[in-house]
Parts: sequence; structure tokens; C-alpha cells
Amino acid sequence: MTTDSPTPDTGAELLPIATPARTRAALRTLIRPDRGLALTGIGILVAATAVGLLVQPLLGRIVDIVADGRPAGDLTLPVVLLVAVAVVQGLTTTLGLTRIARLGETVLARLRERFVERALNLPADRLERAGAGDLTARVTGDVARVAEAVRSALPEMARSVLAILLTLGALALLDVRFLLAALLAVPVQLLTARWYVRRALTLYADQRVANGAQQQQLLETIGGAVTVRGHRLEEQHTERSAGRSRKAVDLTMRSVNLVLGFYGRLHIAEYIGLAAVLIAGFWLVRDGAVSIGTATAAALYFHSLFGPVNAALVLLDDAQSAAAGLARLVGVTDLAEQPEPAAGKAEAGKAAPASVPRQRIASSEAAVAVHAVSHAYGPGRPVLHEVSLTLEPGEHVALVGTSGAGKSTLARIVAGVQQPTSGTVTAPAGSGEASVVLVTQEVHVFTGTLAEDLRLARPEATDADLRAALSTVHALDWAEALPDGLATVVGEGGHRLDPARAQQLALARLVLADPALAVLDEATAEAGSAGARVLERSAEAALDGRTALVVAHRLTQAVAADRVVVLEAGRVVESGPHDELRDADGPYAALWRAWSGSRTAAPHP
Repeated sequence: MTTDSPTPDTGAELLPIATPARTRAALRTLIRPDRGLALTGIGILVAATAVGLLVQPLLGRIVDIVADGRPAGDLTLPVVLLVAVAVVQGLTTTLGLTRIARLGETVLARLRERFVERALNLPADRLERAGAGDLTARVTGDVARVAEAVRSALPEMARSVLAILLTLGALALLDVRFLLAALLAVPVQLLTARWYVRRALTLYADQRVANGAQQQQLLETIGGAVTVRGHRLEEQHTERSAGRSRKAVDLTMRSVNLVLGFYGRLHIAEYIGLAAVLIAGFWLVRDGAVSIGTATAAALYFHSLFGPVNAALVLLDDAQSAAAGLARLVGVTDLAEQPEPAAGKAEAGKAAPASVPRQRIASSEAAVAVHAVSHAYGPGRPVLHEVSLTLEPGEHVALVGTSGAGKSTLARIVAGVQQPTSGTVTAPAGSGEASVVLVTQEVHVFTGTLAEDLRLARPEATDADLRAALSTVHALDWAEALPDGLATVVGEGGHRLDPARAQQLALARLVLADPALAVLDEATAEAGSAGARVLERSAEAALDGRTALVVAHRLTQAVAADRVVVLEAGRVVESGPHDELRDADGPYAALWRAWSGSRTAAPHP
């Protein structure tokens, strides 16, 4: 179960946050495969802590020997035992903490993998509504916070809790009155913990949301710096960034004051408990109920509780912060598991219908059938209305229309990247893992060698396969001319590829993936006039022999297509060959006249 995130003043609909119950359930699921490791680690730590509890009685024994004026030789055995206890405790503690740390790292790796997997499968429109800052904050700050807690807080918390429980038991064995005296500190500690937890969880959750909003504003400002300067909006954006930074700083200072109050209350509890144990020891020694050494051991036991109790309570700070981060991560994984709400279709107060199943058909029947598909990005924001479309095997269909007609939305739905609000989509099964490949104008060059970038589409591809794919999209010449050829490092910090070459790289990956259906969403739009003709030739070669749906940025792509489908306000208004639609004097003819008024359309070669 998840709850909606508090929405900052960005207008974004942030990704949800899991409830505490759901977060605990997810944590149990993550740990379950390694229950044996967890039990073994805890068992070893119990043994280590129990051995360590022998130190105080041995020190008390030394006090009694000295107080009774016994020979110095009587000290030999207690001292030897102290050394043995130290060695055994050190070895067992190291072994136990190692196992707990291994458990934590394994669970953390499992959480990271699940988060990345689910985040990559989130509907595109859901990410757009949340904004990049929220997801970025979760995948960086929240993961780091949970990782820090797993690596430091989890082992220390386990050791501290065990030390507290076993030490209290040891006090009871010395004399139950020592235990009762020590427990006088507990009410103050419990009240302190309750006071802290009630404030910390909400505060840390708000702090993470504020950091996400701050990142979102910075991303928007930096990403749109040219537009910001062009419209003289520097002051306005600076003020927005400063406002969100002030909010984040204010929440940080509130958390600092909360921690200071937390520590102050803990010190009061320590003084109460130690004073009570010392007074109890004085009375018991005076009455002859216990020896001076036993009273000394009791005082040392309680003093030894300072470290684990403070550590356990202080680690509540890390635990609450990590819990807030974990809830945000689980919220994303749960969102990916659940169907996307049918925006604009569900009635108020009713659950939205389940997401539309995506059917698969055999490659021998390779075709795409879109039946009565509608989609909305939110209530009152419909984009597609009852769209039906069929692509025959091997057919190339061009989607055209004005901006906002719904072309990219339909392309993402056909590609399976986005689920429609209603309707059905039948897609081909394909010969390999990738039955459908989507190439957009916003391609990414991954950091690594050019060969590694290409092999993302087919890991087992040989160098000959890579060269063949590059040759198909007319990119082999420039690829081999790179400083190290296919071994040239590209991407961030490597050899820079211009937009046209980056797009050819994406098209080469499409060729390597060899899907039954290729969807191109304005894949040649970023090349500019100089590279447009080259990219159109590359795209045409990449699509040869496969079914294709092309969102046409330039109508020359419509000329080359087998059929043109015209979208207008989310509806199919025309469909047919280019020549037929051009001569029909309808919406497509108007688009053609507007586009070709100052240029001559290149005929299909």
C-alpha cells in the first residue's frame, strides 16, 4: 500500500511513498532469501556479547581479592581470563558483524536491482507528471541513505540491542535490585525515543521531498538555461531556486535541533540510572547482601550500557532517515507493480480499471492491431480518442499531424512503453528478445566503448556483426575513422558524437536487435537540415524488411511510407498513400502545402 507524496509548490504529482506497514513487509520480503545468514550472524553476535559480559564479574573478582588483602598470585587467573575474554569476544564479534554486513549488502543490492528494474518500467506519462527531480532524488539520495544505514547502522544496532538485553539479564543475576535500579532510566529513555520518533519520520520525509523539489528546480533551470536567458527570467528562476533551497535548509535545521534535544534527554536518563545503581550498591554492601566486587560489577554493567543504549537510540536518527528513504523506494517499486490508473475514465471514488493487456502474436503473423485505444494524462486531459490502426507485416506507416495531435503518445503505446487508458494493442512476438524497438529523437550515448554501446542491443554480437549494422545505417566510415575504431570510448568523458551520429548509433542498435516491429518517433528531428537526408537514408535502411511505424518530423518520410495516417486532436482523420491523400484536398493536403511551400519534396528513390 502506498500513499501519495506531499506535493511541493512545483505543480508536479510526485511519485508515491509506501506506508510503514508496506515498507516493513517489503523489507521482510527482501531479507527472506537470506534468513539463514541472518540467523547465523545474530547467533554469533549473541555469543560474542555473552562472552563480553564476563568482563565485569572478573573485574569485581579482582576488587574483592584486593579488598580482602589476598596474595598477588590470586590475581593471575582473573587477569588471564580477562585476556581470553577479550580475544574470544574480538574474534566472534568480527565474525558476527561480517555476516550481518554481508546480509545488509546483499539486501541492499537486491533493493537496488528491484528499484532500477521497476523504475525503468514506469509509465512514461507518470514520470513526466512527477518530474525528473523526484526520481533523481530517490535513485541518488534515498538509495545512499539506505546504503549508509545498512553499512553502519544495521550491524551496530544489532550489536547494541543484544548488548542491552544481555547486560540487563546479567544485572538481574547479580541481584534483581540492581536491575530494578537500572530500569529507573528506562521511562526517560522510552519517552525520549517516543518524542523523537513521532517528530523524526515526518520531518525526514518532508526533508526528502524538499530536496527532490530543489533538484527538480535546478534541473529545469540548468536544462533550460538558454530559454531562461532569452526571456530574461534569470531573477525569477534564481528566486525560485533560493526559495526551495531555503525550505530545504529550514527542514535541515529543524532536524539538527531535534537531534540536540534528543541527546539532552538521553544524558538525563544516564544520570538517573547510574545514581540509582550506585545507591542500591551502597545499601546492599552496607547490609552485607553483596560484596564490594559485586556492587562494582553492577556499576560497571550499567556504565557499559551507556554505549549500546545511546548507540541504539542515536541510531534511531539513521533508522528514521533510512526508513523514510526506503518508503520512497518501495513506493516506486509498488507503483511499477500496480496498473497505471485509467486517468479520465475512472469515476470519482471508484478504482480505475486494470491496465490493458498487451497481446503477442507469432512472427509469421507479424502485424500491429490497435483497437479503440484512448489515453489521457490526467482527468480532463485526453490525448487519444478511440484510435484504431492496423499495420500489415512489412508495412511502413507514417504518423503525421500538428503538434499535440497525439502522435508520440500513440507511438509509445504501440511500442509498449506506455499503457493506454482503454483499448487493446496486439504486437508481434519477434525472433529475439526485442519484439518491438522504439527509437526517439532523444537518444542516449552510453559511457563505454562504441562496441559496448552497440552490444547493448545484442550482447553476443561479434565485431563483424557490429560493423555490418553500422554499414547498414551508413555509419561504418565515421566509426572506423574514430581514434580507436570500435574500441573508442564514447559518451560522458569520451569521444563526443554529434546528434546525427548518435542517432545513427541508435539505429544501428535497432538493426542488431532485429525486432519484428520498429517504432521511430521523430528519430531524425535532432539532426538539423545538414544531417536530415543522411539520417533519413539511415532510418530507411534500418527499417528495411520489418514492420515500421514512423512519427514523421519531415513529410519526406511520409512520401517514402507505404501509408500515411493523419492524427488530429487525438483522432485518425485520414489514412492512405501519400499521393492519394495529397490529391484529396483534406487535412494531409493542407499539411503538405504548408510544409512544401518553401521547399521541393524529395521523391522516394
